[in-house]
Amino acid sequence: MTVDPLVERMRPFGTTIFSEMSALALRTGAINLGQGFPDTDGPPEMLAAATQALASGANQYPPLPGIPALRHAIADHEQRFWSLTRDPDTEVVVTAGATEAVAAAILALCEPGDEVVCFEPYYDSYAASITLAGAVRRPVTLRPAVGGRYEFDEAELRAAFGPRTRLVLLNTPHNPTGKVFTGEELALIAGLCGEYDTYAVTDEVYEHLVFDGVHIPLATLPGMRERTLRISSAGKTFSCTGWKVGWATGPARLVSAVQRVKQFLTFVNASPLQPAVAVALGLPDAYFAGFNAGLRANRDRLTAGLTAAGFEVFPSHGTYFVTADIRPLGGTDGIEFCRELPGRVGVVAVPTQVFYDHQDAGRHLIRFAFCKRPEVIDQAADRLKAY
Repeated sequence: MTVDPLVERMRPFGTTIFSEMSALALRTGAINLGQGFPDTDGPPEMLAAATQALASGANQYPPLPGIPALRHAIADHEQRFWSLTRDPDTEVVVTAGATEAVAAAILALCEPGDEVVCFEPYYDSYAASITLAGAVRRPVTLRPAVGGRYEFDEAELRAAFGPRTRLVLLNTPHNPTGKVFTGEELALIAGLCGEYDTYAVTDEVYEHLVFDGVHIPLATLPGMRERTLRISSAGKTFSCTGWKVGWATGPARLVSAVQRVKQFLTFVNASPLQPAVAVALGLPDAYFAGFNAGLRANRDRLTAGLTAAGFEVFPSHGTYFVTADIRPLGGTDGIEFCRELPGRVGVVAVPTQVFYDHQDAGRHLIRFAFCKRPEVIDQAADRLKAY
């Protein structure tokens, strides 16, 4: 049979841009500033705890919601940093990274035909998860405004809501733009959630990587705790993206819904790594401040290098990423530009147009990751100057 066996709704989703660009980096020997993974390991206390767990027999199935030590550590972390009180037994579930948490939340909460308001550009798994649920995306476009800060149009956001709106999917700090949503923007979103009686699913994996402004969890706003699922993970904060240990927190009825779907996706995961993440979440404030300061310095280093190479660089207020406009260098199409870049100068970036429904809004924009060692960033910047 020559017919594509893949179900029709998933046919628009090919190999992810991250897989394509990382494979290109390996094939060409280029410096990979495309995919957002660090080139250093996480804190030694966490690594030692994982080694101990592996050697002491923590290698079988953990409990479905996660081991108690990790669930308590997650609850303590949310209380410590965000003043959110969680019951570790009913309001916390451990997942296979934030990606699974997002997918399970959407599958649990959305019926076919329900609408999901999200902000584009969006992380690519969002669109796939919404499609798997048979739901409909209602994207609101983030655009560089005066000073380069990404903003959305209030009228466009209001127009995205309607009688079929089921939930808002919000990522702050935002990948790929580096935007940190302000208190005023979050208040507007919260107000619309209340007006239309919708849920919110918030992806906050970069919660500790805000360089300008402050991170405000949507769940802390009036009326939002009972309608918000808050998602985070260990990967970004503790430089262990390959561990895929994430979590969702929120009111018991929403966490239960996620867990009931999650059990048929991965069931459980990463048994010997869960105790190690519990240790990491309890590290002193100095760790979180130092990690933030190091990434802030990397951001400034890469921004300066990209600017010297001729890109128009937009300010990144958080995350691992900075975006740049290729038009000053004569580029018009980000996909074409990024596919040629490794062969021309030996650097890999990611075209952000693939994260838009309205691709023309991001056709000229590309994303670089600065979660690398300073010497690697400097080498990449030197190569880019030769473009």
